Amino acid sequence: ALVGLIISSELVAAHPATGESYEMNAIAATVLGGTSLAGGRGSISTAILGAFVIGVLNDGMVMVGVSSFWQTVIKGVVIVVAVIFDQLQANSKKRQVA
Repeated sequence: ALVGLIISSELVAAHPATGESYEMNAIAATVLGGTSLAGGRGSISTAILGAFVIGVLNDGMVMVGVSSFWQTVIKGVVIVVAVIFDQLQANSKKRQVA
């Protein structure tokens, strides 16, 4: 709720659909930061690093002129790749323990 107030004050307007795509950025930043979607622990520093990477990716796509549809698709692909990488790491750790 606090973030909604901050964004509304920046835009000097309020609209129900103002932050629709922010949840995708938050999930992508968390996954890129190394937090497992299947449960697990993450750290603040890696989540901040993930947010930085997503921010650079967003800004880069805007500068290049990528449409909003393809920006969402690319972020989705990044999330899928990060989840696959996380699962591969988890499987290799299980093999080392066994």
